[in-house]
Amino acid sequence: MSRTRRVVVLDYGSGNVHSAAKALEAAGAEVEITADRRAASEADGLLVPGVGAFAAVMDQLRAVRGDEIIDRRLSGGRPVLGICVGMQVLFEHGVERGVDTEGLGEWPGVVTELPAEVLPHMGWNTVVPDAGSTLFDGIEGERFYFVHSYAAQQWSLDVMPPFPVPKLTWAEHGAPFLAAVENGPLSATQFHPEKSAEAGIRLLSNWIGTLG
Repeated sequence: MSRTRRVVVLDYGSGNVHSAAKALEAAGAEVEITADRRAASEADGLLVPGVGAFAAVMDQLRAVRGDEIIDRRLSGGRPVLGICVGMQVLFEHGVERGVDTEGLGEWPGVVTELPAEVLPHMGWNTVVPDAGSTLFDGIEGERFYFVHSYAAQQWSLDVMPPFPVPKLTWAEHGAPFLAAVENGPLSATQFHPEKSAEAGIRLLSNWIGTLG
């Protein structure tokens, strides 16, 4: 019988950590909500939620040294999953209402407002994952729940062998945008798995299945 994977939900003041924790538990993980550096570093997986403005999330992350925790985990090849603004801050910059904020810089690129007539993009939407996606295995045709006005609308990371090519998942609202990325130990979704019913639980279960 395989052991239960331990996942820390990073509690830095942004995002509905309790909903995320319940969804992870439903997906089969043992979950702790904390900003404790040791617990976050040693867990099998780290989930980084995020709700609100890019700049505020970055301030809150840095206040608990979450940027260091994330970078240290990734340097050691330990899995991290970002959700919503927790995905956006993984890019180099976010521009909201004319304010350019430096992100974590794990991926090149900038997060900008979607060119849509109706914002925020709120509700269920389909996604188009790359072939061979692990996160979307068995749920390729499902719909997921989004609440956002900003997104990464381009991907510019060049990966050279022997490193695997990232798996990209796209959605559309006014223009195509990245709905999810799978890049080695670092994965992220622009939508909320914890609000996406059974499809979201299955996606989290797929992620948990990759944890060492």
